[in-house]
Amino acid sequence: MALVQMQPQSSGLVPAAVVDLGDASGPRVRGDMTVEVALSVMAGARVGYLIVCDADDQCTGSVTEAQLTLVRDGSAYTDRVRVRDVLGPRRSPGTLALSH
Repeated sequence: MALVQMQPQSSGLVPAAVVDLGDASGPRVRGDMTVEVALSVMAGARVGYLIVCDADDQCTGSVTEAQLTLVRDGSAYTDRVRVRDVLGPRRSPGTLALSH
């Protein structure tokens, strides 16, 4: 089970949680996935966040449903926006920031 610590995110809009990558579970997706497909994966898996990995299956960050929805509903959104474009910030080696 992952140890979760709540921290305010720099934008002040959405709080973030820090999750140990060694314990992080859930769907892992590539950063080149589109926002719409990522939202569909979340809905199908009934999860609130995705672990984002690079081509070598190394975790590079995480995104939440709230983050993806905010981007999708924004005026600058196109169907070419990728998950890597909205990654949550890395906190320290071995951790991911997950916004809730």
